[in-house]
Amino acid sequence: LLLPTLFLTQARMLVAFLATWAHCWLIFSPQVTNTPRSFSARQLQPLCPQPGALQGVGGTQVYDRGSTFNVFVGKGQLIAGMDKALVGMCVNERRLVMIPPKLAYGSEGVAGVIPPNAVLHFDVLLIDLWNSEDEVQVQTYFKPEKCPRTVQVSDFVRYHYNGTFLDGTLFDSSHNRMRTYDTYVGIGWLIPGMDQGLLGMCVGEKRIITIPPFLAYGEEGDGKEIPGQASLVFDVVLLDLHNPKDGIAIENQYVPESCERRSQTGDFLRYHYNGTLLDGTLFDSSYSRNHTYDTYVGKGYVIAGMDEGLLGVCTGEKRRIIIPPHLGYGEEGRGKIPGSAVLVFDIHVIDFHNPSDSVSITVNYKPSNCTVLSKKGDYLKYHYNASLLDDLQHNMCVGERRTVVIPPHLGYGEDGVEGEVPGSAVLVFDIELLELVSGLPEGYMFVWNGEVSPNLFEEIDQNHDGEVLLEEFSEYIQAQVDSGKGKLAPGFDFEKIVKNMFTNQDRDGNGKVTAEEFKLKDQEAKEEHDEL
Repeated sequence: LLLPTLFLTQARMLVAFLATWAHCWLIFSPQVTNTPRSFSARQLQPLCPQPGALQGVGGTQVYDRGSTFNVFVGKGQLIAGMDKALVGMCVNERRLVMIPPKLAYGSEGVAGVIPPNAVLHFDVLLIDLWNSEDEVQVQTYFKPEKCPRTVQVSDFVRYHYNGTFLDGTLFDSSHNRMRTYDTYVGIGWLIPGMDQGLLGMCVGEKRIITIPPFLAYGEEGDGKEIPGQASLVFDVVLLDLHNPKDGIAIENQYVPESCERRSQTGDFLRYHYNGTLLDGTLFDSSYSRNHTYDTYVGKGYVIAGMDEGLLGVCTGEKRRIIIPPHLGYGEEGRGKIPGSAVLVFDIHVIDFHNPSDSVSITVNYKPSNCTVLSKKGDYLKYHYNASLLDDLQHNMCVGERRTVVIPPHLGYGEDGVEGEVPGSAVLVFDIELLELVSGLPEGYMFVWNGEVSPNLFEEIDQNHDGEVLLEEFSEYIQAQVDSGKGKLAPGFDFEKIVKNMFTNQDRDGNGKVTAEEFKLKDQEAKEEHDEL
């Protein structure tokens, strides 16, 4: 019952009633006056939404008591006039209620408080209402076109929310803390109404979840911001979900038609990637650094989910790898990655190799009249630089075409060539042999085509002073090559070869070669020199 002393001690206060003829919760603020007053200018325009819709806050902070009055309406717990006056009100509606004595305290009044036959005036603002048969109400106002998965019992979710009362008063917000609320769903970690309201949501979906108090904090409230018997409204956006039993998910976006080899444990990969959270938020990109991410696969150099997701890829393949947090950065997160976040990597495999790989040669064309084959030491002319392919042209014919694949440890290694070849790059050459000039035996820079003169030193020492200078040595070698008596290693600079041969003969380094220093190749006992 609404006690008479209530009107005596409180001129204005918030009041909440429970139960109308529809058995609804109602909350209002009464004011008792002795003379009629007009509130037409102050009266709020009622908007009668279904429970769960948000409305603006209407002056609740001005009431002296600072708490609502909660009561069933239409159950005889109020004076008859108030029981009738509250029926049909909307949340945030404000009414001026005038109650005649026969529907209030009649001819007796309340001793010392309300005189007999008094007309009572109430200024009422409805704050909240609910019914004991109410359920959680869900209003989805945005849903992504693609929804491959929805929240199920025991899933772990990350979401943002604004929490308000039914009149629109904000009591909590994860946005204000700049951190998502992370929890399991359906296993009792949340209030029952939120456990129900989150089920079936998609990542990116936005919902308004309205929860009656018996599925929220009940009669006692939370002891802080939420009073007892309060309906709660949560505006939720789901950012992430996974289940602890999840493994990685792989979506193939592009697989080359020709895929002769797939990556295995121990391979070294170079790939580009964009890394996002499940809601699409970008946290990292190798493209922005203009440099591939280079790593071994299956050996723990990357997070467990990526270690697994990079296995079985082809060079040139593009795939999406979705990694649950227990295979990513876990509960702690890292850098821009929040804790318990599902990671999405869109990768493009540039190349891969294994440290045990050798050069791979594919012959694309071989002439039918292939009688002379290249060998080590031969001088070759072809369409690509020969400096990288020292062991790749053996047994080639003039006119032959090959595709040569070179792993980085046989190419430019981890450093690469700045501005041209990235580090750890596998190189592919399509080569065509245009010309072949037979080379010299290994270790020789010059050979004789006939018999060697027994007086070789004397022939080189043209002035017969017992010493040979570089100029004399160079002129003699040039004459032997021009006459066809000798042959230099093809493909090298003449002056550099001759100087190298002279230096090897000049054993004391004084710039002169004597007869004692001068030796032919086959006269060398222990040392090997690229000389005569």
